[in-house]
Amino acid sequence: MQVTFLGTGGAVPTTRRNTSGLLLRRDGERFLFDCGEGTQRQMMRFSTGFTVSHVFLTHLHGDHVLGLPGLCQTLDFNDREDPLAIHTPQGTRRTVENLVGVTGARPGYPVRVSDAQPGEVVLQGDEYEVRAFATDHRTQSVGYVLVEDDRKGRFDREHAEELGVPEGPKFSRLHRGETVELDDGTVVEPEQVVGPPRPGRRVVYTGDTRPTGATVEAATDADLLVHEATFADDRAERAGQTGHSTARQAAELANRAGAERLALTHISSRYAGDASELDREAREVADCEAFVAEDGEAIDVPYPE
Repeated sequence: MQVTFLGTGGAVPTTRRNTSGLLLRRDGERFLFDCGEGTQRQMMRFSTGFTVSHVFLTHLHGDHVLGLPGLCQTLDFNDREDPLAIHTPQGTRRTVENLVGVTGARPGYPVRVSDAQPGEVVLQGDEYEVRAFATDHRTQSVGYVLVEDDRKGRFDREHAEELGVPEGPKFSRLHRGETVELDDGTVVEPEQVVGPPRPGRRVVYTGDTRPTGATVEAATDADLLVHEATFADDRAERAGQTGHSTARQAAELANRAGAERLALTHISSRYAGDASELDREAREVADCEAFVAEDGEAIDVPYPE
């Protein structure tokens, strides 16, 4: 799994930071979270490719959606045939449908727009799901969490051999949770040679929001929490008034959730030349690795130990 930050800026783009966009790769699938103006150019610039199957919109402020018409048109020019699914906060589906066809021409491939309600599984995939959770902005908004299923426990090959299990199909059957019988009649149970299930990965993307308990719940033990940090702490009042968070607040929330890593995005143009203040504030508080994400930065999300 890999995350590429396509746009880490706030409402006003800068020469260093584009408006919001994040691409997540998982086992050959590509998911796009938010699609601010210029996102398709960022996808070309950072070589992510256009083969996204799902777009997850957190809310309909321009810096999160104005890249959608251009992206859909480019996909059409590239003779796309596969359907595109767009997930958007409850009550905004019609607006997104109109946005996709804003030029008067509909894409030549199927586009399905569906509401994403907090607490709902909006995508059920192969050994993973994407759920929406409630956020607190100045409009209808949600965040998204991708959660993988638990993985099989580790297979203790050495102990299996000590029990007399021959290498081959019986190894696989035990790892699948099946009981096997040896040639001498001995029965070996999977619990004897397979450890407890191991957790999959969890990635959380908040979009724009004040700190919320729902985010803490969604980000519990997250391997990566991508949380907005529009302002430094000296503008905490302004952050609250506008439905945003400070870097310190994001770090405090990551601590409450027990997240492994915190990436700060949606950086205000106020910090266009230097976001080190936000980086410092988060690092001073965070119990985990914390950093201000940069456009084009790509990070791997490994399985937890």
